[in-house]
Amino acid sequence: MKLLVVGASYRTAPVATLEQLAVPPADLTRTLDRLVAQPYVSEAVLVSTCNRVEVYAAVSGFHGGLGDICAVLGEQAGSTPAALANNLYVHYDTAAVDHVFRVATGLDSMVVGEAQILGQLRDAYHWATGTDSAGRLLHELMQQALRVGKRAHAETGIDRAGQSVVTAALELAAGYLDGDLAGHPALVIGAGAMGSLGVATLSRLGAGPLTVTNRGIDRAVRLAESYGAGAAPMTELAATLSTVDIVVAATASTEPVLTRTVVEAALAERDPSRGPLVLLDLAVPRDVEEGVADLAGVEVIDIDRMAALLADGPAAADAAAVEGIVTGEVESFLTWLRGADVAPTVAALRGRADDVVATELRRLVQRRPDLGDDLRAEVARTVHRVVQRLLHQPTVKVRQLAAEPGGDQYAALLRELFDLQVPQTSPVDTVPDVLSPEIGMPSADGDPASGSDATDPVPPTGGAR
Repeated sequence: MKLLVVGASYRTAPVATLEQLAVPPADLTRTLDRLVAQPYVSEAVLVSTCNRVEVYAAVSGFHGGLGDICAVLGEQAGSTPAALANNLYVHYDTAAVDHVFRVATGLDSMVVGEAQILGQLRDAYHWATGTDSAGRLLHELMQQALRVGKRAHAETGIDRAGQSVVTAALELAAGYLDGDLAGHPALVIGAGAMGSLGVATLSRLGAGPLTVTNRGIDRAVRLAESYGAGAAPMTELAATLSTVDIVVAATASTEPVLTRTVVEAALAERDPSRGPLVLLDLAVPRDVEEGVADLAGVEVIDIDRMAALLADGPAAADAAAVEGIVTGEVESFLTWLRGADVAPTVAALRGRADDVVATELRRLVQRRPDLGDDLRAEVARTVHRVVQRLLHQPTVKVRQLAAEPGGDQYAALLRELFDLQVPQTSPVDTVPDVLSPEIGMPSADGDPASGSDATDPVPPTGGAR
C-alpha cells in the first residue's frame, strides 16, 4: 500500500476553484465514504480549509488511485478531472510524506510558520477516525505529522516568525487605516473558530468598539461577552456595517453574506471622511460578493489578494531549521513504514511454520500411537528448534533489508513465495490533541467546519466505510 496526496491550494488554484472543491461539514462523511469505496483507495483523510483542499490516501496503485481521487474531487466540484487538472498537484510515496510534514510545520502555509494548520489537520484526522476511513498507514502518518508540526514550533523560531492568517490579514488592513487598528470600530461576522480568533486578535490590537454578528445570535452573544464586545443580529447587518471601519468575515455560509446591496446600504449611511471600509474575507466559499470590490470607499482583502501581498516569509535560518527537521522525520517515517510492512509478513511466515509443525506432529501421533508422552514432547521441541533456527537468519536479514530504500519488495517476495495471507493491522484510534497557541482552542484557517451556523461539527464516533 502506498501513500498518495492529491490537492489544490492557494499556490495552484484561485479562490473560485477552491470554492468548488471545498467540502462543507455536512458532506465530509459522504465524501470520505465515497473515496474509500473506490477500487484503488483503501484509506483517506480529507483536509478542506480556505487555503487548501487535499486528500491523503493509501492506494494500491498510483494511476488507479489518482484516477479514483480525481473522480471524487471532480464530482465534488461539479466539474471533470480534466478541467481541474491544471489546478491540482500530486505527491506520491516519499514526496507525499514530505508534503504532509511540510503542511504540518507551516512551511506550505500562505503565512509561513502559522500554527493554525495543526488544528485543521487534527480535525481532519479526527473526522477520518470517526468515519473509519483512516487505517494503519494514515493513522501513523497523521499522528507523526502532528508530532512533527509541534516539534517544529517548539525547537525553532518559525513559531515567532509565523502569524495566524487573521493577524496577517489585519496587518494588511491596517495599511488602509493609517497603519494602526487601535480605536477603529470593527465587526466580526461568524462565531466559529475563525470568528473567535478574529475577535481575540482585534481586541489584542486595540480595535474597538467590537461587535459580533452571527446567524445564531446566542453564539454571537457568548463570544462577544468573552471579550467585552457587543453583539448584533444578522438582520441588522447593513446598519451595523455603517458604524465600523473594518470587518472580518469568516462564516460557513454557502452564499455571500456581504452582498453588494447590503454594502451599498451601509455606505449610504456611513461618513466617507472616516476612510475606507475594509472587508477581510477569510471564508471559502467567499462571504463578500464579487462586485463589492468595485464600490468606491471599499477595500476587499480576500484569499487571492493575501497570497499576492504576503511575500515575506520567516527568517531563512528558521525556515532552514524546519526543513532539516522535516527531512529527518520523513526518513524516519519511511524506515518505520518499510519495517511495518515486513513485520506482519514475518509473523505470518512463522505462523505458517508453526502450523506445518503442528500438522506433522499430529500425523506422527496417529502413525506411532506407541510413543510415550515424554518422547512426543521431546520430538516436538526438537522439530520446533530446527524450524526456528532455519527461519532466524532469513527473518533477521529481511528486516534489515526492509529498512533500506526499496525494501518493501522483500516482504512482497516472501508473501508470494510462501503464499502468505497477511491480515491488516488494527488501527490506532487515538487522536492527538493540538491546541492553537493564540487562543487555546482548536482553530481553523478559514475551515468551513468552523463557520457561523449552529454548533461546531462533531464527527461520528465510528461506522462502516
